[in-house]
Amino acid sequence: MKPTCGLVRSSDNPVKHRATLVSAAFVVVLACTSTFGVACGGAVKRPDGGLGLLPSGASAPELADVKLTALRGRPVVVYFYPQDETPGCTKEACAFRDAWKDLEKADIAVVGVSTNSRERHQAFQQRHQLPFPLVSDDSGEIGAAYGVSKKLWGYDRVTFLVGRDGKIAHVWPSVDPGVHAHEVIAEASKLPL
Repeated sequence: MKPTCGLVRSSDNPVKHRATLVSAAFVVVLACTSTFGVACGGAVKRPDGGLGLLPSGASAPELADVKLTALRGRPVVVYFYPQDETPGCTKEACAFRDAWKDLEKADIAVVGVSTNSRERHQAFQQRHQLPFPLVSDDSGEIGAAYGVSKKLWGYDRVTFLVGRDGKIAHVWPSVDPGVHAHEVIAEASKLPL
């Protein structure tokens, strides 16, 4: 019999060995999801006691640097994204920038939110000439208030359309960054005046 140590196969039966490895991997994944919940994608418990993303009809929580109450009377897009300067996040921000004339014409405000610092946001805004504010949520309080999951690399890509009355009018729990700006404009056009 051959000596064994650690992960070296102790059995000459490859099927049994493979089944053991698959079982071990399943236990690790199960432990991760039950132990770390949010970090592995579980629903976020909001400060209002709810679970998961804010639903349509809920009052939109305030943002740190941009007061939604000051924008009352016009639709506001609040979009959460993982990180400045990553391919998908840059594509999404630039899609809103490229649709800016249409957004202005429809009187729609846009605010991006991530965990990046204010300094990193400023550099990102300048580099890509973004005409809308980006809010730094390094504490995670804003994301938690909206029920947005936060991973190791930042927030999930989620967008909320806040109606003229300050309530959530529509939620996009998953976003295609390239076409999302036009989806938002179409949905905002359905809002009551």
